[in-house]
Amino acid sequence: MLHVTIDERLLEVEPGSTVLQAAERLGIEIPTFCYLKRLPPLASCRMCLVEIEGQRRLQPACATAVSDGMVVRTNTQLIEDTRSSMLDMLLANHPLDCPICDKGGECELQNLVMAYGPRESGFRDEKRVFHSEDIRLSPVVIMNVNRCIQCQRCVRMCEEVVGAVALGTVEKGMDTAVTGFEGSLASCDQCGNCIEVCPVGALMSFPYRYKARPWDLVETDTVCLHCGTGCQLTVGTRKGEFMRVRSKWEHGLNRETLCVRGRFGLDFVESGDRIERPMIRRDGALVAVSWDEADEHLRQRLSAVAGKAAGGLASPRLPNEVLYQFQKLMRTVFRTNNIDSASRWATPCDVLGPLLAAFYTRAPVEELIGRDCVLIIGGNVTEENPVTEYMLRDAARRRQAVLLMLSARPSRLDADARVVARVPPGGEATGLAAVVAGMMAADQGLPADGMAGGDAAILDDTDGDGPRRLAAALLAGRSVTVLVGVDILRSPEARATLQQLTTLLRMLRALGKDPALQFLFDRANQLGAWDMGVLPTLLPGLRPLSDDAARRALEQGWGAEIPSEPGLDFDAMLALCQSGRMGALYIVGSDPLLAYPDRDFVRRALSAADLLIVQDAFLTDTAELADIVLPAAAYGEENGSFTNNEGRAQRVRKFRVAPFEARGNLALFDFVAALRSEAWRPSTQGEIFDEIARLVRAYQGLTQEALGIDGAFTRAIPMPPVGELFAPPPIATAADGLMLITGNCLFHNGYLSERSEILNTVAADPYVEMGAQDAAHLGLSEGDQVVVRSACGELTAQLKLNKHFPAGLVFIPENYRALHLNSLMRRGEYPCPVEVQKANAAFEAAATAVHAVDAENPGGAP
Repeated sequence: MLHVTIDERLLEVEPGSTVLQAAERLGIEIPTFCYLKRLPPLASCRMCLVEIEGQRRLQPACATAVSDGMVVRTNTQLIEDTRSSMLDMLLANHPLDCPICDKGGECELQNLVMAYGPRESGFRDEKRVFHSEDIRLSPVVIMNVNRCIQCQRCVRMCEEVVGAVALGTVEKGMDTAVTGFEGSLASCDQCGNCIEVCPVGALMSFPYRYKARPWDLVETDTVCLHCGTGCQLTVGTRKGEFMRVRSKWEHGLNRETLCVRGRFGLDFVESGDRIERPMIRRDGALVAVSWDEADEHLRQRLSAVAGKAAGGLASPRLPNEVLYQFQKLMRTVFRTNNIDSASRWATPCDVLGPLLAAFYTRAPVEELIGRDCVLIIGGNVTEENPVTEYMLRDAARRRQAVLLMLSARPSRLDADARVVARVPPGGEATGLAAVVAGMMAADQGLPADGMAGGDAAILDDTDGDGPRRLAAALLAGRSVTVLVGVDILRSPEARATLQQLTTLLRMLRALGKDPALQFLFDRANQLGAWDMGVLPTLLPGLRPLSDDAARRALEQGWGAEIPSEPGLDFDAMLALCQSGRMGALYIVGSDPLLAYPDRDFVRRALSAADLLIVQDAFLTDTAELADIVLPAAAYGEENGSFTNNEGRAQRVRKFRVAPFEARGNLALFDFVAALRSEAWRPSTQGEIFDEIARLVRAYQGLTQEALGIDGAFTRAIPMPPVGELFAPPPIATAADGLMLITGNCLFHNGYLSERSEILNTVAADPYVEMGAQDAAHLGLSEGDQVVVRSACGELTAQLKLNKHFPAGLVFIPENYRALHLNSLMRRGEYPCPVEVQKANAAFEAAATAVHAVDAENPGGAP
C-alpha cells in the first residue's frame, strides 16, 4: 500500500491509484471535463490540475499515479487561477445561449463556471462559429458543435465502450470539431450514450428537444424492461406525461450507459392501441363493456368450464410479485400446475432446474467477466444484451480476459474474441459435445473418439478447429465464466444442449476451474419468472413439484392445497386446447399468436379453448382471439421488482398512472379469484414481496428497503446433482440448404418495442439477413426485396448482407409484427429450412405457373 497526503490529510491507497481517485475517497472535489471512470485517462481538459510537492508544474490529477509519500494540494491560489483561466478559454468561443439550450440547468460547464469560473472574461474577439444551424446527425441525435468544449468523451465512449466508431473529430486545436461520418451517424447504434456523457449541449436528444427543463420533471429511478441485463435508468415525466430517459452515473451495473432501447424505447407505454375498457365476445366480435358487465359475463363463463382443465401463461416482463401471485392463483384457485412463462419455446424443466440450482452464479456480472476465460454460448450479445456487450468488450480489451465464442450467428463481439467456434444453426449441443470431447482428450491424452460416447464425428460436425481451440483455452484458464444465450431453448435439441452444458460445467468444476454460469436473457424478468415458479414442474425457488416437503411448506404458507400432478408446458397446453379438452386458458401480458412457432396451429388451438382470458395492456393478436379481455397496467404503472441475469433483485417503480379503466395486474387476479368463489385474500405488492422473502429460499431475508438503489442479490440454494456425470453427445444431423433462425435485433426486443414511435424512426424496415456468398450464388444483392419460403408459408422483406455469416444461415428478427415470422415455422422444428428468392423473380414464377394452368384450361372451366 502507498501513503499519500492530500490537503494535509493522510490516506493509504493501492498501487496504481491516481490522485483523482485518492481525492474522491477523501471527499475532496476536483473538477473535470474529459474524465470518465470507465475510460482510460486523457488529461486533455486540464481542469483537474493539482500541485504536487517536488514537481515544478501543475499535474493532471486524473492521469497522475500516486507514489509513496506524495504530498498533493488541490486548492492553492495558483490552482484556482489556472482553473478560472481554463474556463475563461472555454467560454471565449462558447455560445451564451443557455436559455434555449436543452442542457440548461444540468450543464457541467454551467456548474463549474459558477463554482470556479471568472466573473469577467478577458476575451473580446468574435466567437468562433462552425455552423449557424444545428445538425441532425440521426433521428435521435442532434448536434450543436459550436457548444463543444473538446473533451472527447463522446468519441471515446462510442469507440472504446460501445464499439460503434460512429463519431470522430476533424481539424486541430481550437478548431477541432466532433462530427459523424459525412455529417451523419449512419453506422451508429443510436444508443445516445454520447448525449449522456456530453457535459454541455453539443449533443442532444432530438425526441426530448425543447420539451421540458430539468426542474419541470418528476424523475423516477427504475429498471429497464427491454432485456435481462437489468440496467437502471431514470424516467422523467411532466404532469404525468412521459418526457425522457437518462442513466444515473455510478449506479447500477450499467452506470452512465444505456442501449437504444433503454434510452429511447420506453415511449411504447403511450401507444395508441392501449385497451381502454374490459371487452367480451358477442356475436363473434369483441365489444367494450363496463366492469360490472365483465364481472357477470366472466362469472358465468367460469362456472360453465368448472371441472375442466385449466392453464396459464404469464409474460417474463412482469414483476416478481405479479408472477408469484399468478402461479399461486393458478395452483390454488384453478387447481392446476399447467403454468408457463415461455411463449416461444418448450422449457425442459427436468434438466433446467438442476442446472440452475447447481451452477447458476448470483453475483455481479462485472466480477464474473473479469475471470481468465469467458465462454459465450449461442445468441448475439451485441443485439440482445448491448450493455452486457459493453462490459465484455472492456473485459477483453482492458482486463485481458480471454473471450471465447460458440454460436451459429456472428456478432460484433467476435472481433474481441480469442477463439470463435461457429456451429451450424441449432448445433450448439453438438458444438458443446465437441468441446467436452476435446477437453477430455487433451486432459487425459486420449483420442477424442474415445470420449463422450465414442462419437468420432462430433469434432467434424462443427468448425472442427474451433472446439479444439475452445477446449485448449478452457484448460489453460484458471477460472471460467459461461454466459448462455436463451436462443438455445428454441431448438428441439434444447434438452440435449442443456445436458451438454451441465457436462461441461461439471468437468470444469472437477478440473478446479471454479465455473460460474449466467444466462443472457432477452426478457427483463425471465430469471424472476423461473424463481417465482411460473413453470409446470417447478415450484417457487426452483424446487421440484415432486418435493413433498417443499410443496407442504408452500401449502402451509398459503393455506391451500397444491395439486401434486405435474403440469403441462405451453406447447402441451396448446395441444390440449386443440383436442377440445381445455376449459379455461388464462394469458397475462403475452402474445403467443405472434411468438410461438406455427401461427396457424396456435390460432386453431387458442380458438378451440372453451374460455380464453387475455389480460394485457395492449390489444395484441392473441387478445383479438379472446373471449374476454381485461385491461391491465403496463410497465411503469405499477410497483414491483425484477430479478436480472445476475440474480440481482431491483425495484421497478411506478412513474405514471394507468390510463382509461385499466387496473393493476394484482387487482385483476383478485377480480378473477372472486369470480371463482374462492377463499382468496387480496394482497398488496408489499405484502406479496414479504411473502416471497419468507417462502422462496433464494429471496429469504430481502426487504424492499434492502433493494436500495443498486438492488440486492438473491442467494444460490445448491441442490444435490442429478443424473450421470457425462451426458452422451447428441446424434448430429447434417442440414442441406438454407436454414432460418431468429432472435432479437438491436433496435427492437420482442413486440412491445415496436410500439415505440422513437425506435421505429431508427430501426430498419423488416429484413432478411444472410451471407454474401449465399446471396451471390442466388443472384441477390444488398437491398433486394426477397421472398423467404418454407413448407408452411412465405414472407417478403428487404435483404441485408453480412460478410461474416457462414454459408447456409438465414436470419430474420422476430420483432416485426407485420411479418408474422412464426407463420413460416413448424411446431417442434428449429431451425427452419427455407428457400430465398428475389421477389420479382418469385412473382414471375407464380405468373408463369398461372399462365400454364390457363393454357391447359382455355375455357376457364373449373
